[in-house]
Amino acid sequence: MTKILDSRLRGNDNINILVCGSLAYDRIMDFSGKFSEHILAGKTHILNLSFTVNGVKESFGGTGGNIAYNLALLGERPKIIAVAGKDFGRYQTWLKKNNLGVSGVKIVKNELTASAYIMTDKADNQITAFYPGSKIQTSPHPLLGKERGKGILAIIAPDIVARMTEYAKMFKRFKTAYIFDPGQQITGYNASELRYSISGAKALIGNDYEIQLILNKLKIKLKQLEKMVEILIITKGGQGSEIYNLGKKIIIAPAKPKAILDPTGAGDAYRAGFIKGLIMGWPLEICGRLASLVAVYTVEKYGTQTHSFSWREMAKRYEENYNENL
Repeated sequence: MTKILDSRLRGNDNINILVCGSLAYDRIMDFSGKFSEHILAGKTHILNLSFTVNGVKESFGGTGGNIAYNLALLGERPKIIAVAGKDFGRYQTWLKKNNLGVSGVKIVKNELTASAYIMTDKADNQITAFYPGSKIQTSPHPLLGKERGKGILAIIAPDIVARMTEYAKMFKRFKTAYIFDPGQQITGYNASELRYSISGAKALIGNDYEIQLILNKLKIKLKQLEKMVEILIITKGGQGSEIYNLGKKIIIAPAKPKAILDPTGAGDAYRAGFIKGLIMGWPLEICGRLASLVAVYTVEKYGTQTHSFSWREMAKRYEENYNENL
């Protein structure tokens, strides 16, 4: 067994991970056709479509919950910073069952927990309707005031933009290292808000479409974006990912899933794997490969928190995919 696998069997007690993101009930649906076959070019101004789906599966989700769940599988005990509603009870029980604390979750009794209605076509394209739940802000987590950023790595994952912006302000104030992951909320940011949150981040992560949206909104080129953060990660689904650091580009080959049942949550799983590698101090190449491998586990199951794995199993699959030991 390698030293990396030995160290991985335990969490890193020297670093507290804060996961700031949404907690949501996901309603996942499969459409047997392709969206592109029903969206007519030149007619989008009168778009009026109905897709018949094969069924609806409800699962626990949200970016914050998904990232934290995968980190727990990786041996970590992240602290979730989020807002939930009066119907949070079932989800709360699930998180506690998986050894995830909820002390950082603000429960708003007159609101519902966020909900995502996710429809996936046979080309793995998705259309999502998202209800964000309460717009109430959260108070700074006690860790931020106590540790003043030392020994903390945070991630700002998609939530409502006002809340995400407040997290960025808090982390800058306390000099806390954070990963910025604006995701599907990019369209809700104005250019100055987006630039502010990116410029203070240790890392920026997004898929290739999201990164292009950022470039368009900021009116800059990729080279300029690279210089705004220490690490830039661009994920490309089945084509792998790219990591930019100190002027270098690292290409990460995708791990191979045994089956592709539901891509929902793969990005969140990738982020968890990457965070795990970072806090363990592993090379960025290994961080990216581990992230890619964690991501395939969720696409092999319906739902975003329905998969599981052991480290021995993961080490075997890592070797199968990358021809090296983990």
